[in-house]
Amino acid sequence: MSDLLKVSLVQSELIWGDVEANLNHFSELLGKIDRESDLIILPEMFTSGFLMKDKDKLAPFAEMTINWMQEWASQIQAVILGSIIVEENLEYYNRLYVVNAEGVLAQYDKRHLFRMGEEQMHFQAGNERVIFNIGKWRICPLVCYDLRFPVWSRGVDEYDLLLYVANWPKPRREVWNTLLKARAIENQSYVIGVNRVGKDGMNLSYSGDSSLFDAKGKLLAKCEDHKTNIQNYSISLNQLNDFRAKFPVHFDADSFQIEK
Repeated sequence: MSDLLKVSLVQSELIWGDVEANLNHFSELLGKIDRESDLIILPEMFTSGFLMKDKDKLAPFAEMTINWMQEWASQIQAVILGSIIVEENLEYYNRLYVVNAEGVLAQYDKRHLFRMGEEQMHFQAGNERVIFNIGKWRICPLVCYDLRFPVWSRGVDEYDLLLYVANWPKPRREVWNTLLKARAIENQSYVIGVNRVGKDGMNLSYSGDSSLFDAKGKLLAKCEDHKTNIQNYSISLNQLNDFRAKFPVHFDADSFQIEK
């Protein structure tokens, strides 16, 4: 594998509470993706929208969704990730799955549950951050509200790509754009945020603003606002490592421990 990683940011409307309709919709979108893509990123809760109260009706579709992800990963020969609603031991999680042709490569349970949307009343928080690999690339996946917490996102020289999947409403789009850029600069990492568009079942609107930033905070790619669309872009590990070597901020970073 070369030092390049080709990423595909899939920004889309979501069909409220209808897993099968969403999977059919994303099948149409994935059918349009370049077969040279290495990593395909779908939004948070991409099979349902940010839905709380019907979680018990949606969780049983988790296995079917993972199988769907694996089938598409095999067909495109890429890694696919996105979060869905999962039930485990009578508890519910907003769980991000990373899936390749062989199966689940990694999984991450959202750490910071969105209090203003009462997410903490319906789901359990995770306490383990994960990093997975594609070739030499180290990738750290997080979910939506995690973006607001720089300590949890902190990883100078621990990963090369930090990414967030989200359902981040339009009224807070400036915060989204600002924090994505900040996380890239402070961690000297590529940062990707993939958000949804459209209007959900709670009448909230989403502008998208799915974006890719480099380690200097430069915007490299952005999906078209308010529209379902896909952005493909290749990022360079050599360029990232050269920048880190010339400007080694991580040597002066503060050390800390996170209480779980």
